[in-house]
Amino acid sequence: MNEDAPATNGWQTRSDDSLPEVFRTIPVPGAGLGGARFWTKLGAFSGPGYLVAVGYMDPGNWATDLAGGSRFGYTLLSVILLSNIMAIVLQALSAKLGIVTGRDLAQACRDHYSRPVGLMLWGACELAIIACDLAEVIGTAIALQLLFGLPLVWGVCLTAFDVLLILLLQQRGFRKLEAFVIALLVIIAGCFAVELALSQPAIADVLRGYVPTTQVVTNPAMLYIAIGILGATVMPHNLYLHSSVVQTRAFERDDEGRREAIRYATIDSTVALTLALFVNSAILILAASTFHVAGRTDVAEIGDAYQLLAPMLGVGLASTLFAVALLASGQNSTITATLAGQIVMEGFLRIRLPAWQRRLITRLLAIIPAVTVAILYGESGTARLLVLSQVVLSMQLPFAVIPLVAFTSDRKKMGEFVNPAWLKWSAWIIAAVIVGLNLKLLATFVGIA
Repeated sequence: MNEDAPATNGWQTRSDDSLPEVFRTIPVPGAGLGGARFWTKLGAFSGPGYLVAVGYMDPGNWATDLAGGSRFGYTLLSVILLSNIMAIVLQALSAKLGIVTGRDLAQACRDHYSRPVGLMLWGACELAIIACDLAEVIGTAIALQLLFGLPLVWGVCLTAFDVLLILLLQQRGFRKLEAFVIALLVIIAGCFAVELALSQPAIADVLRGYVPTTQVVTNPAMLYIAIGILGATVMPHNLYLHSSVVQTRAFERDDEGRREAIRYATIDSTVALTLALFVNSAILILAASTFHVAGRTDVAEIGDAYQLLAPMLGVGLASTLFAVALLASGQNSTITATLAGQIVMEGFLRIRLPAWQRRLITRLLAIIPAVTVAILYGESGTARLLVLSQVVLSMQLPFAVIPLVAFTSDRKKMGEFVNPAWLKWSAWIIAAVIVGLNLKLLATFVGIA
């Protein structure tokens, strides 16, 4: 049990340790304000933000960013930017919740809400994790097909065995897992840096794309892709994940230690999410500068992008780099989805399963629809399923965002670390935007708007 987490001050019970096998296993030098220098301390706290950032550049992002860039040019860059700003704020709140209260978001929900409400929130989060895993399954299978010619159905089935990779990394320690994730992120960013250099986008058009336009909301087709980008960028299960993995650091559990931990954890996640902003922007810019300007507004599938990149850019390496980055993205995302699934199940239900069992269950729930669609509809069907999975993710966001904002804005639960007024209202505005966009999308689908 986590003896540091109070059973009063707005909380009904003491919390269990989140991810107990790695809870407070990573030392923090020079606890408090004195001691180690800034960079040494930041190095100790760096890692959780990059685990979170993985979810912001998974294969689901690729599908929505490619579709948005090829169809609408640079216009939806504004959605990527706004989504990333939302993500930075929400992930900072998630880290603060875990550091201050000693409990992750799932544990906080279980403590605060009634059993039926808690089960509803758990179900919504599990659905989001399955949708995320579905994107990883399809993305990895497509990458294997592009690189090695493996049939899509076999590639989907092969993803069931990546549980072995998870087990190997977990046995080597949490720091090793973080290092592996960061290494893959560097590969992804490097691949797209080269791709952007080859595509030579118009800088002025790119900068204009970051300026919001009302067309995003008034155009139903653009709104659908925008919601997909939002769902692929602000990941609901990442809010649960971040509130847990920040507790792997053994910082001092007094007010000064918590204040310092919040500062460094926020820097860590902000830097990592800036990297995610670069990758997501790069995918959309690549699609806009290569396909949209050439009149190929129909490129919405990863396979099509792979086939067209080399001839349209005139460099054979372009397609290979694209597929390598996709494979790295799929493998990276599978790690964080496993951790998030464990955190959600243990936090809401207090059910502990071995990592391989939890991973296999989640992966099978994603493989079944992916295999079915691949057999019946082929590559075009899986591409549409990939975009749909991101819209499903977005629809689950309010069920994670609203409790997070409510908890961190409650003085009884957070004490002196409660959100200041400007942050509280900013967070509620973000929550309102997310809910409003989802209602608008739902209304469009049922023919109300």
